[in-house]
Amino acid sequence: MDIERRLAKAKTALVLEHPFVGSIALNLPFILTDQIPTAAVNGKQIAFNPNFVEELSDEELKFLIAHECFHPMLEHNWRRGGRDSKRWNQACDYVINKLITDEGIGRMPEGGLLSDDIYNAGGGTSDGIYKILPEDSGQGQGNGHGDPLDDCQDAEGDPAEQAQQEAEWKVKVAQAAQSAKMMGKLSAGMERFVDTILKPKVAWRDVMQRFLVKARTDERTLSRPNRRFATQGLYLPSVTGETMGDVVFGVDCSGSIDQDEVDQYAAEIRAVHEDLSPRTLHVVYFDSSVSHYDKFGPDDTVEVKPHGGGGTAFSPVFRFIDEQGIDPVACVILTDLCCSDFGDAPSYPVLWVSTYQDNAPFGDIVMM
Repeated sequence: MDIERRLAKAKTALVLEHPFVGSIALNLPFILTDQIPTAAVNGKQIAFNPNFVEELSDEELKFLIAHECFHPMLEHNWRRGGRDSKRWNQACDYVINKLITDEGIGRMPEGGLLSDDIYNAGGGTSDGIYKILPEDSGQGQGNGHGDPLDDCQDAEGDPAEQAQQEAEWKVKVAQAAQSAKMMGKLSAGMERFVDTILKPKVAWRDVMQRFLVKARTDERTLSRPNRRFATQGLYLPSVTGETMGDVVFGVDCSGSIDQDEVDQYAAEIRAVHEDLSPRTLHVVYFDSSVSHYDKFGPDDTVEVKPHGGGGTAFSPVFRFIDEQGIDPVACVILTDLCCSDFGDAPSYPVLWVSTYQDNAPFGDIVMM
């Protein structure tokens, strides 16, 4: 059977067996070329190397087509920015291959990138995984190959054209999901996936970074007196200047927080430690009480492991900070906000990064 007929057969199989992904495949023309080693997608078409396709089984070919469809669905073709192309492609592949494998679509070709440990350590996102991959994963400049499976190429066009392409893809995803749902063939996993894509999101990582950078650049102020001298009756201003002072992360380890959320917390704490270099990074684990405490200097390796698993209370965290004599420039609480015990508002700024609820009696809130 020739290559074009095999590709058409695999696409038809996806439409019948996995109509959500199959509908997406119908929106992407297939071309054959020997200018790429394996396969490639740029958001408008999928290219295949005939020699590579010939080596794949029918199940592997279904997996490969689905893999190429997920790149534009997850906006990988538009979001690379200045990141290394090969390393970005590999990070994206870890996410996509996990999704397709969990969904049971075909069989992953030999050599595909798949690791639960890497997926979880990166918080299950291409951005998070990119940060933890070695910097020498590749040095491509826009056309690197994510060996050995495919090439996630940058989308064509100026920023306005790319924004239009992204908007069109959201429509394609919504239509494909609706079609599959009407057939009774949209799995719970894919329904959650579609909801993540279509639901308007605040770039919570950016919000958290801006929150902490603001704390770093605050000047001498009496709005938060230096607590080291307060016991002597001296109300002197605290100073942060252009360096980052102490930062506290409170990590909710109650029974309502699952491992995926803890892994995502860990990736972001490490990113703050690396990007902003606080004088001391304090990590306070808690459920209904403080269950564990770690602190890290600028040159330390940050390890985040959950401790606890009971109910939830926030007031013990703020009491613990006071009792330890920690004078933070900011405190970030990673939680689902399923709690009524907040305690009194502290003098330092608090950011609640929430996975579920969106209300708190003090501080700022951003939804994860």
